[in-house]
Amino acid sequence: MFTGIVECLGEVEKIERDGGNLHFLIRSPFAKELKVDQSVAHDGVCLTITGIVDHGHWVTAIDETLQKTTLGKWTEGQLVNLERAVKSGDRMDGHVVQGHVDCTAKCTDIRNEQGSYRISFRYPVHPERVTIEKGSITVDGISLTVVNSAVDGFEVCIIPYTWQHTQLRFLKVGDEVNLEFDVFGKYVMKYMAAYQRILAAQS
Repeated sequence: MFTGIVECLGEVEKIERDGGNLHFLIRSPFAKELKVDQSVAHDGVCLTITGIVDHGHWVTAIDETLQKTTLGKWTEGQLVNLERAVKSGDRMDGHVVQGHVDCTAKCTDIRNEQGSYRISFRYPVHPERVTIEKGSITVDGISLTVVNSAVDGFEVCIIPYTWQHTQLRFLKVGDEVNLEFDVFGKYVMKYMAAYQRILAAQS
């Protein structure tokens, strides 16, 4: 489990293809503190560490992950948001994040509002993909607050600190990002759908 508070930026140093999978070597400031089998969120995608080197760690993305996230479009030299799994007893500074990407979204607008930034995203409509005003959303592993929620999109406002310490500052209109919707909202939608099926079966 994660909180959506990015610890640092990592660099994609090497990419190796193995059948339908991709192996990534990620250079990071906390590489020496990691262990094999630990979970780390990479742009919001929970991946298991498969190997450690002096300056980085290896992870593997299977074909399903590559199809549902932006990882298949990563290039060597690219920077990615990294967060280690939360420790029991830590402060929950963001919100509950599982590292399970629901879909990708396209950036449709970026506006500089005198130091802060307003970014708009659009995503494919789906019954379980719901945002609410002032609710939480995870964008490339970053816990953000939704503004201007719509059926197929939303906006977020980025403070200067987040802009400077995540890869959002490299984002361009047309780029894709990984989205994880609020887990509690997803449960509510699933329960509502199940309840409607029960009612329909009883009628």
